[in-house]
Amino acid sequence: MKVLIMNPILYTSETDEIPKVSSIKDTMIYTLCCGFIENGDEPVLVAADAYKPVVEEQYPFQIVWLPCMFPQICKPRCFPCLKGLGKYLREHGEEFEYIISSEVFSLLTLCGAFYAKEKLLIWHELGAHNNIFKKLPSKFWYHIIARLFLQDIPIIPRSQRAREFIEQYSNRVLDVTIDHGVDLDKIKFSRKKENYFVVVSQLIERKHIDGILYSFSKFYQRGNGDYQLKIIGDGILKNQLEELVKQLDMTESIIFMGKLDHEHMMPILANAKALLINTSKDNSMVSIVESIGAGTPVITTTVPFNAAYIRRSSLGIVEDQWGAEALEQICTENNYYVENCIAYREKLSNMYCAKQFDDVGGMLR
Repeated sequence: MKVLIMNPILYTSETDEIPKVSSIKDTMIYTLCCGFIENGDEPVLVAADAYKPVVEEQYPFQIVWLPCMFPQICKPRCFPCLKGLGKYLREHGEEFEYIISSEVFSLLTLCGAFYAKEKLLIWHELGAHNNIFKKLPSKFWYHIIARLFLQDIPIIPRSQRAREFIEQYSNRVLDVTIDHGVDLDKIKFSRKKENYFVVVSQLIERKHIDGILYSFSKFYQRGNGDYQLKIIGDGILKNQLEELVKQLDMTESIIFMGKLDHEHMMPILANAKALLINTSKDNSMVSIVESIGAGTPVITTTVPFNAAYIRRSSLGIVEDQWGAEALEQICTENNYYVENCIAYREKLSNMYCAKQFDDVGGMLR
C-alpha cells in the first residue's frame, strides 16, 4: 500500500526555538515509516521544514518538507500550519490507499478532512487538553471543530488514556490501539543484567531527575554499594544535578554520560537492571518502548501513557513517588520482569504497528 503520513512535529521542543539536529533517524515517526517499508508498503511523510536536519540525509522513503505559516500564532512546536498542504492533497491524494494524520487537535487533520476525508485515519496521542492559553483553544477545537468537521473519521488511540479522552468528542474511536513502534533489528535484548540502573532523559525540570538521585542514594545506603546509576542525556539542569550528586557524596556511583547516539545508548540500556522514570508530564515515551524492547524493565510514575500496559503486563513497577523499595523489588524479581519484557517486545515492533495500520486502512478502500 502507498500510505501518506502527516506528522509535522518530528521531535519534542521545550521552547518555541526548535533545536536543530543533524539527523532525524532516531525519531519515532522515522522508525514507523521504516516499519511500513519492511511491511512492503510505500510510505510518504509530510513534515514541517522547521524540523529538517542541518545535515543532508538520504532516506528510504519520500519526505515532503513544507514551510510553517503564521509561526507566532500557529507555533511549529505544537500547532503548526503547513503552507501547500491543501494543494498537495488535491494533486496527490488519490495516489494513496489511506492517509494517517497525527492528532485530532491539528490543522493538518482538519485540512485532511476537507480534501481527503474518505481516506483519513487520525492517530491520536493526547490524553488531556493542551495547556496553551488556559486550555481555551483546545476546548474550542474538541467541542466545536472536531464535532463539526471530524466526526465519522476513524480515530486510532495510541494509549488507553488517549482513548478515554477522545471518546468524549468522537463517535468513531476504533477498538485497536497502536503505540509507537521500535526497530527491533536495532534493539538487541539481553537477559544478562549488570548492577546498574539507567536514566535516558532530558535534564529538565519536569523529568524530576533529582528525585531519582535521592531514591538511588537511599537504595545505595541500604547495603547496595555495588550498584551504579548511569544518566544518559543533557539539559539545562545538568550542572545543578551534578552539584547535587557531590552533596550526596555519590560521584563514584552516579555517572553522567551525556547525550549518546542510539548505537551507543542501546547496549547500556539492554544491560541495565531497569530504566528509571520520574516524570510529571509526558505522553507516550519512546525510551520506555526501547527499554522493553531491550528486555529491560521500567520503574515509572503513572504519568506516561505507557504506564497502563507496563502495569497490565508486569513489565516493571508503576508507582507515583517510588523510592528505594521499588529499586530493591526490581532487583529481587528482575528475572520475572525481564522475561515479561522479552515476551512483550514483538508487540512493539515498528513492522507490527505498520501492519495494524494496514489492517485498518485496508477497510477504508
